[in-house]
Amino acid sequence: MLKPKTDNPCHLADIGPGPDTEPLSLLWSETRRQLSVSLPESTYRMWLAPLEPVSRRADTVFFDAPESVRVWVERRYGELILHSLKRVDPTVSRISFDSDPSDDAGSNERAGAPKPNPTHIFDRFVIGPGNHLAHAAALAVAEAPSEAYNPLFLHGAPGLGKTHLLGAIANYLCEHVPELTVRYTNAEAFTAEFVTALRENGAREFKRRYRDIDVLLIDDIQFIAGKQATEEEFFHTFNTLHESGSQIVLSADRTPAEISTLADRLSDRFEWGLTAEVVKPDMATRLSVLRHLVNEAGFEVTEQEEALSLLALRVQTNLRQLRGALTRTVAEASLSSAPLSPELVGRVFPVPQREPARISPEIIREASAKHYGTDAEGLISRKRDRRTANARNVAMFLTREMTDLSYPQIGVLYGGRDHSTVISSIERVTGQLSVDPEVTAAVDKLRATLHSHNGGGQ
Repeated sequence: MLKPKTDNPCHLADIGPGPDTEPLSLLWSETRRQLSVSLPESTYRMWLAPLEPVSRRADTVFFDAPESVRVWVERRYGELILHSLKRVDPTVSRISFDSDPSDDAGSNERAGAPKPNPTHIFDRFVIGPGNHLAHAAALAVAEAPSEAYNPLFLHGAPGLGKTHLLGAIANYLCEHVPELTVRYTNAEAFTAEFVTALRENGAREFKRRYRDIDVLLIDDIQFIAGKQATEEEFFHTFNTLHESGSQIVLSADRTPAEISTLADRLSDRFEWGLTAEVVKPDMATRLSVLRHLVNEAGFEVTEQEEALSLLALRVQTNLRQLRGALTRTVAEASLSSAPLSPELVGRVFPVPQREPARISPEIIREASAKHYGTDAEGLISRKRDRRTANARNVAMFLTREMTDLSYPQIGVLYGGRDHSTVISSIERVTGQLSVDPEVTAAVDKLRATLHSHNGGGQ
């Protein structure tokens, strides 16, 4: 087990009551106790546990809440929260989920100090084929920091659970190994804090905060790419932590190699440990998530399997939107005094337009070769004449644009080329668009041809 570097208790991005926030913290602590007693445990955990009081002005308490629960909590539980607050402190007469307009400094401080959602725990993470490796790796890191995978790099499209897993690691460590110093943040906050430190000559304190710790978790690390000073600072932070045996966990919307503006030395280090992908959930996973949320919150659903299956079919993007869709459906059911049924789901989420059939990379390759007057096999070969090279570059560009394939997968389709070659080809076409009339016309014509082919196949 990782040996604590300090005697400090577990803290997450230095959150915790200070001199000004302590009364508010005490007020909310007692209020939460009352709310947890007056509501079913599952309802409290799903809707009210994520709330966080951020400031108080006169008789108003300002709250922060995730977008997925804010509207529903304000509408359905606002009066209950206010009533409970008044029982603890009769001088409170209003609550607000808007930003406190008189607390700009506090807002900036909070923006620079994100913290994990308390509901992001491993028990609430629904495991499916697209995330089982990422979940297992995250749990292994939480149970044995620096002994399993270091660094652990999670990647995938937004809304698939990466932030949940980072938060679950942080929350698990804070509960089970409170003697560790845990830092949880995101790349934007890291950058903002670093810039502020440079401006205010606080670089030494910044380095201490990020290097003299046991565990560092940074979400959306892709946002430091291209910021030279921030990359340089994080490079040294990474090296210091890794050499001292501290655990590092990062997440991004793509693999390290696919973050094209990231310095090679950082990209290389990000792949030293385990890189695990989180992919779009299949139907079974989406349905499991909905069942979990419904059972946890105690919602009453008529013809539950049929209603939830219909919702899972109508919302296929990501888990964040799926949860939002359920919240919207529940809100509609409450406002219309109607049961959450298949009929209600059908009204809230009408049948979407039929999604076009996927354009296969093989069709893109053949169309590109035909446009440039060469053969598709030549694009896979090592031929480097101008006509073949142009066709190959445009084909790679369109494959990236029109399919879900990663750079390495595209490289495999084009004769086993490595990802850096694919990125270079795509960036070359991107730079020529709207500048080189020949390339622009070729891409526009091929797009039209491919979309026409796609529509004709339905």
